[in-house]
Amino acid sequence: MTDAPYGGRMSHAHEHGQGSNRRRLLLAIAVIGGFLLIEVIGALLSGSLALLADAGHMLGDLVGLCVALVALSVAARPATDRQTFGFRRAEVFGALVNGVILAAVAVSVGIEGVRRLLEPAEGHVDGPLMLAVAAAGLLANVAALLVLRGGRGESINLRGAYLEVLGDLIGSVAAILAGAVILTTGWAPTDAIASLAIAALILPRAIALLREVVHVLSESAPRETSVAEIREHVLRADGVVAVHDVHVWAITSGHPVFTAHVVVEDSVLESGGTDALLDRLAGCLAEHFDVAHSTFQLEPASHAHHEDVAHR
Repeated sequence: MTDAPYGGRMSHAHEHGQGSNRRRLLLAIAVIGGFLLIEVIGALLSGSLALLADAGHMLGDLVGLCVALVALSVAARPATDRQTFGFRRAEVFGALVNGVILAAVAVSVGIEGVRRLLEPAEGHVDGPLMLAVAAAGLLANVAALLVLRGGRGESINLRGAYLEVLGDLIGSVAAILAGAVILTTGWAPTDAIASLAIAALILPRAIALLREVVHVLSESAPRETSVAEIREHVLRADGVVAVHDVHVWAITSGHPVFTAHVVVEDSVLESGGTDALLDRLAGCLAEHFDVAHSTFQLEPASHAHHEDVAHR
């Protein structure tokens, strides 16, 4: 069984990406954490339950961002004899926590919205202060989104953090609209309706993130990868007779792994042409399928009849 020699360069690029993502998370944590205190104070001074609910949502964002940062730091640890692929899977567990937080926020906001419709809140709300704080919250969320946007396509962990901040941005917009309506018309149920709209927008994103986490943890082939197409590429290589026991999965988002048994003509092994064949196979997977780590077990055609008949 032979490892393809292409993993090192892509691993270095992955580590560089982790460093950039760590900086993104630290900056986003500073932005969200700093504004959270302002929003809590603004909610207490204005008497706005909508702002207080949005502050709770932002607290969930802050916890999620911290979880993402811890997961990213753990993922950067080198491989060991027991963790042979390293700790990159920690990013997926971080995304799992973020997805659960998103779902919990959506459900709690929805429940609170229904409660407010059934039991309208009493008391005066300082509309101008509420609008000012909500607008500042919108700007803070936009800043955090711009920081995280560059890493959301590289890491499932960053994608979860990005979605949390996006959900909070939507919450800020809803709070601004609700505050404006209440300020101009005095119609209090607007606040509850806005809360339900927030929940309806957050929950599908949480479900999509959790579905992706399950896809990775179940070691399914990445959605953008066609196993049949990979098999065809391998079979086109000179000297390859057949391929079986093909497995493709992902350690984490953007880090696919490939293994296969490749049956080759006896002459390839006898002539010492295995190195060149492995280079061609690994280069093909790296170029066409962005596979960071590939392992091939080369078998002579004369040995093929010894293989389990269940191989496919």
